[in-house]
Amino acid sequence: MNQSAREVEWGNWLRLAVDGDAVAYDRFLRAVTPYLRSMARKRCNMLGVSAGEAEDVVQEVLLAVHLKRATWDTSRPIGPWLSTIVRNKMIDSFRKRGRHISVPIDDVMETLQAEDRRSGLEPVDLEKMLAGLRDPQREIVRSISVSGDGIRETAERLKMSEGAVRVVLHRALKGLAMLYRSE
Repeated sequence: MNQSAREVEWGNWLRLAVDGDAVAYDRFLRAVTPYLRSMARKRCNMLGVSAGEAEDVVQEVLLAVHLKRATWDTSRPIGPWLSTIVRNKMIDSFRKRGRHISVPIDDVMETLQAEDRRSGLEPVDLEKMLAGLRDPQREIVRSISVSGDGIRETAERLKMSEGAVRVVLHRALKGLAMLYRSE
């Protein structure tokens, strides 16, 4: 496994810090903090979480690094160790706050639409494409995308939660888009 030059340097500083070198520990913390901040912000952005929460995660990570620095296996790269701590602290942060991340289907609809290469679909083509889906995907796509019914109406009719209908619709439209592109 290849290590970047900065990871090698960070590892050297942390080894010295574990042995009691305060200057090396200060260098390590100053060098690694921007990396941790960037990683936390990137993951928070992916999940639609504020930058302020990312900063809280960074502080938790720095505390964990301080408390657990002697547990780092010095024969292994430091990057994956730090990434694991960031991941675990992100999870801990969401659990503490009772966070449930959800992305409304309206926010991703543009990414699911296939490019329009034809002037329109004939009813036979539409049925052929829908036949490639399994129930309840076929019924949900037909109800919402073809008939224009709402999420709530479809969920009530199919005795499903609105969230479940959104998930099935998202997966079905994504599958249809892939099918449509391959034709």
